[in-house]
Amino acid sequence: MNAWRLATSWLLAWRTVTSRPWRALLLCGGFGVGVGVMIVLLAVGEAMVRQASQERLVGGGQITVLPEGIDIEVLTTGGLGGLFFSVPNARFVHRQVLSAPRLADAVRMAAPQLEGKLLYVTTADGVEHPVRASGEVPSATRQLDAMPTISQGAWNDDAGDTRWMRPTDAELRHDIDRFHRPAEGMANADSWGEWHYFNVLSPDASKWAFITFLVGGDVRGERWGGQLLVTRHERDKAPRRFVTNVTREQVRFSVRDADVRIGEGSVSVLPDGRYALKSIGREAGTGAQLTLDLVVTPAARVEFPGATLVSGDFTSGYAVPGLRASASGSICVAGRCDRYDNVQAYHDHNWGGWRGVTWEWGATRAGAYTLLYGRVTPEDTAGSSSPLFVYVTDERGFLALFRPRVIQYNDARTVRTAAGPLKVPATAELFDVRGQDTLQLLLTIDDAVATDTRIGLAERGEGNYTRGLARPWFVQMAGEARLRGRVRGVPLSGTGRGFFETYR
Repeated sequence: MNAWRLATSWLLAWRTVTSRPWRALLLCGGFGVGVGVMIVLLAVGEAMVRQASQERLVGGGQITVLPEGIDIEVLTTGGLGGLFFSVPNARFVHRQVLSAPRLADAVRMAAPQLEGKLLYVTTADGVEHPVRASGEVPSATRQLDAMPTISQGAWNDDAGDTRWMRPTDAELRHDIDRFHRPAEGMANADSWGEWHYFNVLSPDASKWAFITFLVGGDVRGERWGGQLLVTRHERDKAPRRFVTNVTREQVRFSVRDADVRIGEGSVSVLPDGRYALKSIGREAGTGAQLTLDLVVTPAARVEFPGATLVSGDFTSGYAVPGLRASASGSICVAGRCDRYDNVQAYHDHNWGGWRGVTWEWGATRAGAYTLLYGRVTPEDTAGSSSPLFVYVTDERGFLALFRPRVIQYNDARTVRTAAGPLKVPATAELFDVRGQDTLQLLLTIDDAVATDTRIGLAERGEGNYTRGLARPWFVQMAGEARLRGRVRGVPLSGTGRGFFETYR
């Protein structure tokens, strides 16, 4: 009987399918889709349950920013895997990229978050305990609708959160322009040098000044001091150097702020973020006295946040708070003064050990754009060189970064030195292609001066020791820059004037 019923059921089912084949096919397809959807929903639900229990879950937002090179497989939906990493220069990424005016139409809020970072806490009895710590800026997380439930009390931004997210101009200067100390165990610590550097260009571009406030030597010990150096240049004339050297007792600097005092000279950050410069020096040979009183105003958002290069015992740090700036005030020599009113200016900050170090460097305007390029070469890498960087900005801040392999010089210019004539660049070119973006920067040099670094205390960054470089001549140049290229489909074009450095 059971066999007869089973055969009858199969016969009826087959005749139903064959008599209405399209309807049967539609019903089977619908049933299959329903089963598939159910499987997907169950899988998503299981994933959500698992992720809800992850202590390293990063919540809120639509985009997660990760360091370059992180495997996408470390990600889970809405969160990060178990790797402990951070984004280098996170404040720069937040300020100059994610929260910049350029992306204002696409980014409503960028919220920094640290989840599950491994820390070690040492108690009063000397016992070390591993702990897991998390951190975020409450106001930013709240705007992402990702704020955790607060069972008691309040959780709002503190002074550190506010300074990180929304610093005043003065706070920003102090944060990226503060001074440093050599690392413990640093080799050749007597080669440590750190300085504020400014340059100022006259309206007709016929005169300019290089201004340095230098702290040199191992500042952790007794044998170090400070130097004020102002080099005045006039086209087709020999430069004039005005120097004041002081002992460490006459130097004030801080790892917490950008202010520095060297004898009667000083750099002070004003409450509105401008720099007040005062300097006094005498010219070697003539004894003529120079007095300098300037206020330098950096353009908003046009800065380079700073980076430190470490290679073995070598350390070199560099920041540019005033990539595009203006200067007002006066520079007087023997009572005769040049006065400036919102003229082109520039400011950077350098620190590190400089024995055997050379570099390529340039900062220039090109119409609406301001560019910075450079490369530092320690003595232990003299046989090879890394790519240069070219940092491009406009009035809205950071625009693009290029990495040309070389800078092509044409050494068709000759300058006179104490050792005889020296060939130096007459033109230079940097070129790079990165995907659809291109850059060509052409430099035409109309003034150059070469300084022998073997004599000690020669120019900015030089300590009171013999450097023994294979290329001992430090070449400072001034000239015109012409920019061509394209970024994100928009043509780049402009001309302007800048300053450049190399070694020969």
